[in-house]
Amino acid sequence: MTKKFTDFGLQEYLLDAIEELHFKEPTPIQTQVIDQIQSKEDIIAQSKTGSGKTHAFLLPLLNQLKEGEEGVQLIVTAPSRELGEQLYQAALQLTKNAPWAIDIGRFVGGRDKNQQIENLAKSQPDVVIGTPGRILDLMSSNHLLTYTAFAMVIDEADMTLDLGFIEQVDKIAATLADDSQLLVFSATIPQKLRPFLQKYMDSPVTIEVENKAIISDTIENILISTKGKDRIELIYDLVTMGYPYLVLIFANTQEKVDFIAKELEEKGLNVGVIHGGLESRERRRAMREIRQLDYQFVVATDLAARGIDIEGVSHVINAEVPQDLSYFVHRVGRTGRNNLPGIAITLYSPGEEEDIQIIEEMGITFEEKTIRNNRLVDTRERRAERKRPNRGLEYDGEIAGMAKKAKKNIKPGYKRKLRQKRKKKEKQNRKFQSRRKR
Repeated sequence: MTKKFTDFGLQEYLLDAIEELHFKEPTPIQTQVIDQIQSKEDIIAQSKTGSGKTHAFLLPLLNQLKEGEEGVQLIVTAPSRELGEQLYQAALQLTKNAPWAIDIGRFVGGRDKNQQIENLAKSQPDVVIGTPGRILDLMSSNHLLTYTAFAMVIDEADMTLDLGFIEQVDKIAATLADDSQLLVFSATIPQKLRPFLQKYMDSPVTIEVENKAIISDTIENILISTKGKDRIELIYDLVTMGYPYLVLIFANTQEKVDFIAKELEEKGLNVGVIHGGLESRERRRAMREIRQLDYQFVVATDLAARGIDIEGVSHVINAEVPQDLSYFVHRVGRTGRNNLPGIAITLYSPGEEEDIQIIEEMGITFEEKTIRNNRLVDTRERRAERKRPNRGLEYDGEIAGMAKKAKKNIKPGYKRKLRQKRKKKEKQNRKFQSRRKR
């Protein structure tokens, strides 16, 4: 029988908040996690973005807060300021109708530290939400006292590890009582994270929720070759075609994001930018303006692909194939949310064909299209390429041609150049085979 939110024994104010959010029934991750949290179990929960994990831990943990309790009761860490802000806003929304004033502290970099210290001197918050660096900084100076917390949540643990914050999280967790509850949420569980888990978790319950589809079936997933085309002109044509509501354009580096945004602005478009190189105040302002729909077009790095929730994204354009292919799902998952239709378009050059094959082997299918007469139409270009005789990965036309010339002893040093070229290609092939196995 399908569970309802009313089956979990949540307080009335939380049920009212759920109704305001128009949540009809718990997602699979919420159904499993809420029960286990209420059983006081340590949890390692693995689920993809958009699965509803934020409310999976906030609802049962906020439900356990006690009125009049002195000191911090709950700690939640996030690897970035934006994710911390998002968690803070979600907690505020859930507790705004609580029968008593629940004090939720937001501790992220870029905010006035002195003001935070003054507030902590007056009282400790019931709930601490923030980035590991700022939380540990305030703990180390004895302004923030976390040893009273009954539970700690590490959200986006794999991203926390990737960004080098696991050592700070380790030090925060070390201050908790032995009987406190530790909850780890992550899209993946890297091997390097396991020593931390073994250090603090005793027989944790592992919950893994697989999405039925890698990307939502409401997303039209399109692939376009940039061969013979100017990439900026192609992006401009795509974003001005039809009537997109909000377009999120991804690039791999801050420099490339700034370049694309500048080129589109010069073509008369109002473009927002999100990447880690912006000052904290600029990033907060940019996120606020994006949510207010001040921009129809937003260019971003993968910072916006993991967890930053921008509502109403109708189109995602991958201006470049992500360097870490696992981010492809996170990027595309920014559209097609809440069963709404979405369009994802990935631009690739002939040299990125191997990456596209690896993405396809993850179970993702593309519709191959090109632009003709200001419309997207089907193309057989890539399929035609595949029908050509397969000479194997080791064959390379350029090297074959060079080898043929080398036999004629055309120039001194030509054979050496050929050997270097061949070694480079062999290295690329070995790398490709290794990635395919992974």
